[in-house]
Amino acid sequence: MTEFTPHSTITLSFRHFDDIENVSAAIHEDISSAARCGSSLFVCCDETAGVDRLTPTDDGNWGNHAHFNLGDFIDLPDGPDGEMDIEGLDCDGAWLWITGSHSLKRGKYKPEKHDPETGLAKMAKIKRDPNRYFLARVPLAKRPDGMAPVGRDGDRRAAWIELRKKSSKLLGWLEDDPHLGPTLSVPSKENGFDIEGMVGRGNRVWLGLRGPVLRDQAVILEFEMKVGKDGHLKPRKIENGRRYRKHLVPAGGEGIRDLEVWGDDLLILTGPVTAGDGRADILRWRGFMGARRSGMVPPEQVEQVTEMPYRGPVDHPEGLVMWPEVDGGVLVLYDAPAKERLPAPETIIGDIWTLG
Repeated sequence: MTEFTPHSTITLSFRHFDDIENVSAAIHEDISSAARCGSSLFVCCDETAGVDRLTPTDDGNWGNHAHFNLGDFIDLPDGPDGEMDIEGLDCDGAWLWITGSHSLKRGKYKPEKHDPETGLAKMAKIKRDPNRYFLARVPLAKRPDGMAPVGRDGDRRAAWIELRKKSSKLLGWLEDDPHLGPTLSVPSKENGFDIEGMVGRGNRVWLGLRGPVLRDQAVILEFEMKVGKDGHLKPRKIENGRRYRKHLVPAGGEGIRDLEVWGDDLLILTGPVTAGDGRADILRWRGFMGARRSGMVPPEQVEQVTEMPYRGPVDHPEGLVMWPEVDGGVLVLYDAPAKERLPAPETIIGDIWTLG
């Protein structure tokens, strides 16, 4: 049996959610992505409409938790407390890229609360949360306690794809796509359209999809953004009149959970498409920035660099970020954390893995 032992661990400490405006769930138990900018580590919880920052503590761990409500400087269609389902974060210099999942969600059957007939009715309901259709580039301002996402820093301003109450601009650009169009009305975790990873470099943005998976291929969408006269982000037309490139990555049938840049390459954290548990890996797409046309990513350009331990219903890898203190090191954070990963109230242990 393969032994999985991380290089080291760190402990992340958060404030209790009762002390934070417009937050109603424990942040540390629902981490969905992470990004690091120097001594500021940003994470997001998919149940809030904001991002969270941690900085190093005297004991070598991370804490000093600050929460930033995006509704403080962005007019969100479902309000500052509406679920945003943030699933992608990335730091590019003094900018923070942020994206929601852009997904639909099906109602849940809870056996402890619902009888079979009620549960069946719950499962028939499909909900659209307008805040989920968020994609933005936000300036990071230097503060004495760390970097802070703000609406404006000097002449740098936050910009986002235009938000609408009943539709999504981004999904509108995809609705005629032969691979993705049919999945836009399918809920997440059922091979429906679902963003769960993001990186941005300059004006180029890559979005990794948890779903759909096409046969054994994961999907990465690439955009080249501009800021329009109205101040909103909008992708340029870059390929045959389309505003995106589409890269299909051989991923063994797994969907994408997070993305991270490693030099000239792209690290891809993978996992199951469905809500069930399953294997997870870190893949490396060599020379990804050189791909300037849609197409299949050649298998010889993609390699598995780390197989993540499988722990059944707990410790599902969700966040991936380079960790410069360790040569070839990455921090992996987990959803559905095991009890031993929660050593004290509002704390969670993350693993530092070295890339093979």
